Amino acid sequence: MTARMYYDADADPAALEGKTVAVIGYGSQGHAHAQNLRDSGIDVVVGLAPGSKSRRPAEEAGLRVADVADAVREADAMMIAVPDTAQKSVYDADIAPNLRPGQLLMFAHGFNIHFGRIDPPGDIDVGMVAPKGPGHLLRSVYQQAGGVPALFAVHRDASGTARARVLAYARAIGSTRAGVLETTFKEETETDLFGEQALLCGGVSALVKSAFETLVEAGYQPELAYFETMHELKLIVDLMYRGGLNFMRFSVSDTAEYGDYVSGPRVTEGAKAAMRDVLADIQSGSFAQRWVGEIESGGAEFQRLREQDRNHQIEQVGAALRAKMPFVDPVVVEAGQAQATASGAARSSAGAESAR
Repeated sequence: MTARMYYDADADPAALEGKTVAVIGYGSQGHAHAQNLRDSGIDVVVGLAPGSKSRRPAEEAGLRVADVADAVREADAMMIAVPDTAQKSVYDADIAPNLRPGQLLMFAHGFNIHFGRIDPPGDIDVGMVAPKGPGHLLRSVYQQAGGVPALFAVHRDASGTARARVLAYARAIGSTRAGVLETTFKEETETDLFGEQALLCGGVSALVKSAFETLVEAGYQPELAYFETMHELKLIVDLMYRGGLNFMRFSVSDTAEYGDYVSGPRVTEGAKAAMRDVLADIQSGSFAQRWVGEIESGGAEFQRLREQDRNHQIEQVGAALRAKMPFVDPVVVEAGQAQATASGAARSSAGAESAR
């Protein structure tokens, strides 16, 4: 069965006409949602804590800013755009006490609803719009009259208008220009976490490091190993992005294509079984429990793992090489700099937003 994509013609903007939408958080996703909504003619208020560092950039972008509780009281619909691990505390302290029947509460990732960390009252509509790209892309593509595809879902439709309002929201941030796919909170959450861990972030990172280490340990120059295992990866992924695996194989040499077929399965032997284990941990809630527990206990293991990979040889070699290639627009992440901790690798799904 072919999935149906929904486009501008399927989303009636009148569902949000004359309504106020609050975007809670103003980080990677939040800033893009708020500005796109505003430019689509929606009355937007950004909800932030009184001392939030995001207040000034939001105000400089011409947006109204209010304390989270005030934004919730004013809004007809809300998008929670803060990290997964921060959502429950923001919800409990500032959102839940100020909800009223008929409001629509939306999420950019289903984590907290699916795993039961947040359970809004029965008279509150609950929906999701999850752009399949980082916030800066959501904003820049919108400004170019395009859109970033998204997933959408309705978890609860108490008012009978939730689906129409969720689709109108997806249209207002530009996603129905590219197409949105209907899903459930369960499906989005589990597939998003799996994609991040098994392939997009975890799988790719582990393969890159292993390939780099194999060459260096065999006596090859680290700089050469970097180019072969990290730098060229973007070139290959861009081909896949445009035309799938077939276009990538059409574009590379016959030697590379043949090596793909005969050696790829050798490298990933056993990987599918491991992926099934990863998926089982996600489906059971084991990963969610571990991740939330890690943050609530202070995040020592998370910081240790982050520091361990920050100091990997491929990062040191790569930084030196990228510094000599300004055309790649190199970025340096300093130790201690805030990093994205919410889910949604390629949306990414929520960035380093904060309502604090």
